[in-house]
Amino acid sequence: MEIPFFRYPHVFGQQRDAILNAMIDVMDRGAFILQAEVKEFEEQIARYIGVRHAIGTANATNALELIVRATGISTGDEVIVPSHTFVATAAAIKNYGATPVLADCGDDHLVDPDSIESLITKRTKAIMPVQLNGRVCDMDRLLAIAQAYKLLLIEDSSQALGAKFKGRCAGTFGLAGVFSFYPAKVLGCFGDGGMVVTNDDHLSEKIRLMRDHGRSGHGGEVEMWGINSRLDNLHAAIMLVKFRRYTHEIARRRELAARYQRGLQGIPELTLPPAPDASPDHFDIYQNYEIEADRRDALREHLERNGVKTIIQWGGKAIHQFPALSFRCQLPRTDHLFTRCFLLPMNTSLTDEEVDYICANIRSFYGC
Repeated sequence: MEIPFFRYPHVFGQQRDAILNAMIDVMDRGAFILQAEVKEFEEQIARYIGVRHAIGTANATNALELIVRATGISTGDEVIVPSHTFVATAAAIKNYGATPVLADCGDDHLVDPDSIESLITKRTKAIMPVQLNGRVCDMDRLLAIAQAYKLLLIEDSSQALGAKFKGRCAGTFGLAGVFSFYPAKVLGCFGDGGMVVTNDDHLSEKIRLMRDHGRSGHGGEVEMWGINSRLDNLHAAIMLVKFRRYTHEIARRRELAARYQRGLQGIPELTLPPAPDASPDHFDIYQNYEIEADRRDALREHLERNGVKTIIQWGGKAIHQFPALSFRCQLPRTDHLFTRCFLLPMNTSLTDEEVDYICANIRSFYGC
C-alpha cells in the first residue's frame, strides 16, 4: 500500500458538489469580506462550544496575537507556554514584546502543571496551555494555578475544536481561546483561517475592532489602531458546508484511534495515546495520533519502505530546541519525548484496511 500522511484532495473531494455550490454562490454575489457567511459561521461555532462570542480571523497566529494585545500583555511581561507546540504559540507573545517562558510536558505530551507553577515569577502575566493533538489539558489544575497567582489563562486550542475535559469544550476555560482552520485540521478551510472565542463582552468587542483596522461597524469609524485579520467570507462558506458533518468527522477519527489501539496494544516498545474510552474526563478528537517508539527513526524508515508516510511535529523539534530562538532552558521530559515521538496517519480518508496495514508493519518491525 501507499499511504500518505495526509490526503489534501480528500478534504475537497468528499463534499465536492456542496462546496462548489457554496463557493459559486459567494462569488455570484460578490460577497467576499465580512459578509453573512462569516457571521453565521461565527454563530455556529459559538453555539457548538458554548461561548457568547466567536470572532473569525485570518489565521490562528493572528488570533493569539490579538488576544495578547487586547489584554495588554507587553514588554516586561512573561507568559508561560509549553515547548511542545508550534512556534506560533510563543511567537504571538514575542511579537508584542513580552517574553515566552517554556514549560516541560507531562506523560500525556501536554504541558505539565507542576512545570508551569515552578516557572511563575513576579513578571508572569499569563499562562497559555496548548490543547495538543485534539486532547484537553488537566484544566482543573491549570485553572487553580491561574486563580492562585492571579494570572490570565489563554488557550491555544488550535488542534482541539470539540475536544472536552469534564464535559467542557476546549477554548472555553480561560479568558479566551483560539482555533485554527488550517487545511489539515479536523475542520479546515482551503488556506489559512482562525478564530478567537471568549465569554468576555469587552474583549470580544475590542478584538472585532482590532481584526478590521480598528474600524467599528458603524460607518467605518476608526476607534483604535488595528490590523487586517479577517476570516475570508469564502472560507467561511466552505466551512459552513464542512461543519454539517463535523460530528461524523470526529466520530470516525475516534474509530480510527480505537483501531490503532487494538492493533498496537501490547507492544512494549511503544507508548500509545489514551484510547477513546480511557477516561471519562476526556473526550479527544484525535487531530493527530502521536505515539512514542523505541528505535523511532529506524521504525519510521521501515514504514517509509513499506509505503507509509509519517512525520514528527514542528519539523522534529520542540521550540527550545531551535538554536536561532536562543532559549536556554532545561526541559528533560520534552527532550526525551522528541527522541521517541512521531505521528501516524490520522484523517478520515484512512480506511480500516490501511490502519490494519500500518499496525501490521509496526508489529513486524518489533517482531510481534
